[in-house]
Amino acid sequence: MTTHPIVSRDEWQAARAALLVREKAHTRLGDDLARQRQELPWIRIDKEYTLRTVDGPRTLTELFRGRSQLLIYHFMFGPSYADGCPVNSSIADAFDALIPHLNARDVSLIAVSGAPIEKLQAYRERMKWGFTWASSYGSDFNADLGFSSSPGETRKRFEPILDKLPPVAFRNAEKAGTDIYGYMTELFGFTAFALEDGTVYQTYSTTGRGVEFLMPYYGFLDHAPRGRDEGEGWQLWIRRRDEYAGT
Repeated sequence: MTTHPIVSRDEWQAARAALLVREKAHTRLGDDLARQRQELPWIRIDKEYTLRTVDGPRTLTELFRGRSQLLIYHFMFGPSYADGCPVNSSIADAFDALIPHLNARDVSLIAVSGAPIEKLQAYRERMKWGFTWASSYGSDFNADLGFSSSPGETRKRFEPILDKLPPVAFRNAEKAGTDIYGYMTELFGFTAFALEDGTVYQTYSTTGRGVEFLMPYYGFLDHAPRGRDEGEGWQLWIRRRDEYAGT
């Protein structure tokens, strides 16, 4: 027997109408935030970066693929990893379906990680992904943007706060085949770039819950009867898509 309030349809409609007012306000706030993102000042990228892809080395400009906008997901797959982070993998599952629509709006989308390109390509084949995945191994690109650090720097940063890391970080480190310090040499995030008159500009960057727009399953769960239902086990339920029971 459910313990949830049960009402008549008329009472439900009244409660739904009250919630709709707040949902519409939330949508308008989201529109306003999008405009503010577009109005942020830009950073000129003067440093020449070259990343490795399966098709060979590519400059940052070449990764735009002839378009004027480039979106990069900083995927947690560092040099010491054996496999990609499970949560990051769940995010990347959506990329291939999105890319044709983004390309139609003059936008390219790729992933960048610190592991050598051979590791990234092997994992991409396992996951059956087709999107461009570039390696920053041997490049300062990911580090300069704040998404990679050396093992020594990582240990110095995280050792004092190790007990404050969420349980999912340790679970992901194990599943990625590395220890917690190796795992944290890479951070996840999202960065946007613009290309104008041959010059690249960084226009936006985010991490933390700022990347939830890349996790469509959360949007669906937020509309389900029990919501995310994570409790104290934040993201511990997330697996690589071929590791769920019954798959």
